[in-house]
Amino acid sequence: MSLKQFFLGLFFSMSLATMGQNNAKEVLFTVNDKPYYTDEFARVYKKNLDLVKDESQKDLNQYLELFVGYKLKVNKAYKLGLQDNSKYQNELKSYRTQLAKNYFNDTKITQALVEEGYNRLQKEVKASHILILVDENASPEDTLKAYKKIEDISKKALAGEDFGALAVQYSEDPSAKENKGDLGYFSAFRMVYAFESAAYNTPKGKISKIIRTRFGFHILKVEDVRNNRGEVTVAHIMILNPKPEDTDQDKAKNTINDIYKKIQQGEKFEDLAKQFSEDKSSSSKGGVLNKFSSGQLSSEEFESVAFSLSTPNEISKPFQSQFGWHVVKLIQKHPVRTLDEMKIELEGKIGKDDRSKKITASLNEKLRKKYTFKRDNKQYAIISKLVTDDFYEAKWKQPENSNKYTNTLLTINTKKIESKEFLQFVEKQQKSGTAVKPITKLVDVLYEKFLDSQLTTYYDDNLEAEFSDFANVMEEYRDGLLLFDLMEKEIWERAKTDTIGLQKFYEEHKTEHQWKNRVEATILSSTKMEEIKKALALLKKGTEVQAIKEKLNVGDVVNVMSNSGVFEEGNDALPKSTKFEVGISEIQKEGEYYFVTKVDKVMPKGIKTLDECKGKIVNDYQQYLEQRWVDDLKQEFTVKINKDAFEKVKKQLNP
Repeated sequence: MSLKQFFLGLFFSMSLATMGQNNAKEVLFTVNDKPYYTDEFARVYKKNLDLVKDESQKDLNQYLELFVGYKLKVNKAYKLGLQDNSKYQNELKSYRTQLAKNYFNDTKITQALVEEGYNRLQKEVKASHILILVDENASPEDTLKAYKKIEDISKKALAGEDFGALAVQYSEDPSAKENKGDLGYFSAFRMVYAFESAAYNTPKGKISKIIRTRFGFHILKVEDVRNNRGEVTVAHIMILNPKPEDTDQDKAKNTINDIYKKIQQGEKFEDLAKQFSEDKSSSSKGGVLNKFSSGQLSSEEFESVAFSLSTPNEISKPFQSQFGWHVVKLIQKHPVRTLDEMKIELEGKIGKDDRSKKITASLNEKLRKKYTFKRDNKQYAIISKLVTDDFYEAKWKQPENSNKYTNTLLTINTKKIESKEFLQFVEKQQKSGTAVKPITKLVDVLYEKFLDSQLTTYYDDNLEAEFSDFANVMEEYRDGLLLFDLMEKEIWERAKTDTIGLQKFYEEHKTEHQWKNRVEATILSSTKMEEIKKALALLKKGTEVQAIKEKLNVGDVVNVMSNSGVFEEGNDALPKSTKFEVGISEIQKEGEYYFVTKVDKVMPKGIKTLDECKGKIVNDYQQYLEQRWVDDLKQEFTVKINKDAFEKVKKQLNP
C-alpha cells in the first residue's frame, strides 16, 4: 500500500463518518477574501477529535491555527495550478467513484443478502467439481456444445459413476488431474455466487444441478458439511527455514526440537518466544499472533495445526511450514461473530460479489420511477435499422458517418442524449454475450440496457446536487488530494533530496539521537543451576558455544540454549544485570532462568550517525520545513478571522 493510499484511505473512512451533519453556518475566516464556514470547521473538528493524540490539538484555538494552515496550503495548491494535473483529476475521479458506491445501494436487498451470507457462514462445505470451460460471452453454438458436454457428464455422475474419476477424465479445471476435482472446505464468499449457492443448496452426498458461472458449466458433489471453525488466537515460536546455501540444513529443525523439549521441561513458552523466535513481529509479544480464520493465512499447514488444538495453553509438536519450523500454543478459540458484528464487513463483500447484480437491478427499477424520461420513437426507428446480424459474430461496426446522428434519442429530465451514443453502446455490447433473435428484438433489449446505464449516469452526475453530505465529503477529498500532492512537492521530496539542509538539521539536533550502551555478546541460559555452572566452566576454558550445547544437551533433554548478536541496553533478550565490559559474567538469575553472558565487544553509548537515524531525522526535518512554510504562506495570503463567529462555534463545541 502506498503512502497516498494510506493517507487518503484514512481520510476517506473519517469523511464518511461526517455524513448527515448539517449545521448552521457563518463565515469563520477568509483567505484572500475566499470564505470558509463554521459548519465545516465544526464538522472536521468533531470528526478528528477521537483520532488526535496530541492534547494540544484538541484545544479549539490551536485547532483553528491548524485548520487555517490547512486551507492556506490548499490555496497555495490552486495557485500553483495543481488542480489541472491529469493525474490529480484521475485520482479524484477514482475516489469519487469509491465514495459514490454508498449511494448505489438498496438497503432491503442488501440486508437480505447479508443475512443469507451470514447464515451460510455458519457452515463450511467440502465439495468436488467438474468444469467444462466456456467463455461467458461465447457464441450460442459454443455455449450449447459445452452444455451438452456437462450434461452427459452429469448423467454419468447421477447414474452412480465415481465422481473423482469423472473429474480426472473430463474436467477442464487444470488441477483436477491431481486433486480429482476436490476443492476442500470453503464457506460463503470464497467462491463465485452461483457456485456457492449450488454448494449450499445441494444436500451432503448429492450432486448439484448444472451451474453456469463466468468460467463455464459446472456440476459439484457435496462431500461433507461441518460447522464453521470460527477464528483462533495462537502464539508461536518460529525458526526460519534454512537457505539453500546454508551448510547445516538441519539447524532450524534441531533448534525447534530443542525449544520444544525446553517447553516439555516446564519452561515458559512466552520467555522462549522472546529469546529465540525469528518471527520478529510477534516474538516481543511472547509469540502471540492476531486472530485468524480458515483460509486467512497463506500456510495451510499452520492453520491445520492451530485449529487442531482444543484446550487453551495446549502446545503442538514441532512442524514445518513453507516459512519455517514452528511450535504453536493455543490462546483462545473465537466462535463465528454475531450478525451485528459482521454486518459492515459483509456489506463490503457483497459489493464486490456477483450478489451485487441483484442490487443493480433494484436500483434500475427505482431510477425509472425517480426520473422523467422519454424516447424519440421516430429517431429510434431510424437508428435501430442500422444494426445488422453482424452483431452476433461481433463484426458489426457503427456507420462511418455515425457522428451525424446527433438528433436527440432520449431525454432524462432536461438532459438530452444523442442517437450516436446509443450506436456506440451497441458496438461495445457485442462482447456481452447477448444473443437474442431476431435482430429487431435484440436492439430492443440493448436499448433497455442503454436506458438503465444512462439513468445511472444521470443519477451519478447529480449526486452533489441531490445529497449535500456527498458534496461536503467530495470537497474535503478534493482538498485532501491537492494537499497530498503539494506536500509531496514542497516538503516530503525536499526533505529527502536536500542533503545540505538535512545535514545541517542533523548537526543541530544530533544530540537528540543517541545509542544506548551496546554489546556484542553470546548469552547462555538454563533453568538448572548445575547445568549453567557447567556451561560457565566450559566457557571459561574457551570451549565453543556449539560444543558446550552438544556436551550438556544429552539425548532428548535440552539443558542449555544460546543466543548471539548485538544487544542494546534494555533489550528483552539481554539479562538486566549484564555488565557492559568484555569478558564472561558470573551466573545471573532472572525469573526462572539462569544466565551466563560472554561479552566480546562493548560499544558505548553515543550519538548516532546520520545514516543510523536517517528515517527519524528526515521525519523531523519535514515537520520543521512544514512549520516554516506555513509561516511563509501567512505572509503570502491575507487571512481574516471572524472572532465573533469563532466564539459562537466554540460555545457550540464546548458548551
